[in-house]
Amino acid sequence: MADDDRAPDRVTDHDPDGGLERDADVDADARALASVVRWRILRLCLDEALTNREIAARLRRDPGTVYHHVRTLAERGFLAAQPERRGARGAREVPYLATRKTWRTEAGPMLNGLLVETFLEELGEADPESVSLGRLGVRLDEAGRAELGRRIGELLEEFASRTPDPDGVPYSLFIAIHEDAARR
Repeated sequence: MADDDRAPDRVTDHDPDGGLERDADVDADARALASVVRWRILRLCLDEALTNREIAARLRRDPGTVYHHVRTLAERGFLAAQPERRGARGAREVPYLATRKTWRTEAGPMLNGLLVETFLEELGEADPESVSLGRLGVRLDEAGRAELGRRIGELLEEFASRTPDPDGVPYSLFIAIHEDAARR
C-alpha cells in the first residue's frame, strides 16, 4: 500500500486534498447520529416540519433535551430550519424538516445497533394490524449476496425517490441482511 493510501492516524484541521476533513465530517456525522432519539427525530421530521415543542410532545420527552438533539442534527445538516412561525402565545418557533442526508450517509457497523433499537422502539408504537413482517434464510455465494443487496437497494431507492403522497399513510421499512452465523 502506498504511503498516501494509508488511513490517517488522526484528523487535522487542514488537508490540501480534503481527505482528512472528509474523515472528520464522517466522524462528526456518526456522532450526531449516535442516538435513538435523534433517529426518531429525523423520522418524525421526514415529511412534516415540526418545532422542538412538537417533537418533544410526540416523543414524550423533555423539550430541553430534545432541543439539544435538534441543534446537533441541524448543525450537521440532517435537519434544516424552516421559516419561523408564531406559537400559541406568540412565541417564536422554528420548525425543522429532515434533509434526507442519512439516505446518503454511510451508517457503518457502529450505528447498526442503534438502527435496530430505533426500529424496535418505532415498531412498539405501531398498530400491530399495520405491521407486515417477513423472515428468510438463504444460502448464497458472493455473487448472489451482491445481487440481493443491489436489488433491495434499487427497490429502496425507487421508493425513496418518489414524491410523497400528501394524503398517504406514513410507513417505515427496516431491512437487514446479515450472515447467519448459527447456520455456518
